[in-house]
Amino acid sequence: MALIELKNISKQYRMGEETVYALKNISLAVEEGEFVSIVGRSGSGKSTMMNLIGCLDRPTAGQYRLNGKQIDGMKDKELSRIRNREIGFVFQGFHLVPDLTALENVELPLAYRGWGPARRRRAALQALAQLGLEQRLHHRP
Repeated sequence: MALIELKNISKQYRMGEETVYALKNISLAVEEGEFVSIVGRSGSGKSTMMNLIGCLDRPTAGQYRLNGKQIDGMKDKELSRIRNREIGFVFQGFHLVPDLTALENVELPLAYRGWGPARRRRAALQALAQLGLEQRLHHRP
């Protein structure tokens, strides 16, 4: 079973009278532990595909399975839970909250997960230590 499995995924948008196909019948399987790069020229659908894989958007057609679970057709609340617990994002612009410290930025998604302050703090400190960032706990982006 593939960790990520896309079958005949399409995403289209209406722009006035015109239909724009951002993706058309894309299939992809990514196994656990496998590294994959998605490359292409500007406008080729890379960001659209990443938004679909990250459960930030929904396909117009096709099937998406993540870790064996059928994703297309899930309700927004289910998709939010998957984004919070199963998918990690590293955005090009980092999307850190500028008014929060590094420690607080790491704690923030754990608050959305419903973790209490002490548990969040322990997990965030451990994660930053694993990355060798203990000296930057109170730095802001």
